[in-house]
Amino acid sequence: MLQITNLSFSYNKSGHKLFHDFSLDLQPGNIYGLLGKNGAGKSTLIYLMTGLLTPASGQVTLDGIDVRRRLPKTLSDLFLVPEEFELPHTTLSQFVKINAPFYPNFSVDDMNRYLDTFEMEHDCKLQSLSMGQKKKVFMSFALATNTRVLIMDEPTNGLDIPSKSQWRKIIASGMTDDKMMLFSTHQVRDIEQVLDHVTIIDQSQVLLNASLGEVASRLAFRPMREGDQTLLAQTSAMGTLVVTPALAGEETQVDLELLFNATLQQPQAIRQLFGQ
Repeated sequence: MLQITNLSFSYNKSGHKLFHDFSLDLQPGNIYGLLGKNGAGKSTLIYLMTGLLTPASGQVTLDGIDVRRRLPKTLSDLFLVPEEFELPHTTLSQFVKINAPFYPNFSVDDMNRYLDTFEMEHDCKLQSLSMGQKKKVFMSFALATNTRVLIMDEPTNGLDIPSKSQWRKIIASGMTDDKMMLFSTHQVRDIEQVLDHVTIIDQSQVLLNASLGEVASRLAFRPMREGDQTLLAQTSAMGTLVVTPALAGEETQVDLELLFNATLQQPQAIRQLFGQ
């Protein structure tokens, strides 16, 4: 559905490219976690994916249409919730009246259901809300657009612990087989329960792009055992936890933080294990 092909991009004329010949395919029916170090270009990639930035070369297409063309057909099927945003000095009902017509599949009933889950009023003065409340309202609107592509940058920033749990609940309830969601974040613990696919990038490369089912079948995440051939060993309150190639028939619960650290420390070994 969303295809990134041979993408190159830089913010200045120094010659250093944040992305060079970067390619990635994102398919419907998946909830992706986009992970990378600070400065890896996650937010920039999101803006390129939504047509808000122009690549030096290459392109991003949605169903074969270049997103940079900003055609109504494309924009009505794609929604971005950036990490930082401003809401107008108006009520939620007025905001919906103005903006909902741009999204043919928008559902007021869906939005109210998400607001109920977030324990928010169905109508309110947007500027009277705290930053966390604004985020709940905006994400409720975003999900209610029912676009086939929904992208959120650091979606859980500004949310308290109960709100993060509520967010996971509405994400699960809003997902369908024809949609694709992507969340870029540093807070891997907040999103690992809702993901079914993980994409890790670094230095203009895709180090890992795999479903969590495939990760669980190829890697093991558990306490250290004698004789382990570890890709990563990390000390925690539970002792030393390791990432190792999975033994035949071994399947453990994926630990995103361990996976991320192992991928950055052993990129070649990880790519070889996954045939990437």
